[in-house]
Amino acid sequence: MAGATVSTAGSASEAMECILAERTDVLVCDIGMQEEDGFSLIRRLRALEKREEDVLPALALSAYARSEDRTKAIRSGFQNHLAKPVEPAELLAVVSSLAGRAVINPPDASS
Repeated sequence: MAGATVSTAGSASEAMECILAERTDVLVCDIGMQEEDGFSLIRRLRALEKREEDVLPALALSAYARSEDRTKAIRSGFQNHLAKPVEPAELLAVVSSLAGRAVINPPDASS
């Protein structure tokens, strides 16, 4: 409803393949994934980025909401961290901000 095109991945490896294969504006990554977690994915991604303008904006999603969890996510290479469950309007605002786009009329989360 907000005009975004979304690609999904079932694993960190699949996410990396998607990122390398197509232009991606923002990575929204769950921290708790099987086999390889979101921290490992962001470390691999950041190791590939050579210049500051190559850095893919990334948002960490986690069931952990302590300030230490947010700090760990930011220090690992994410630009932002949201605790689940996330309100759709908040997610839209954060993703839009990371993509460098303004949200003019966010969709009504209640509809």
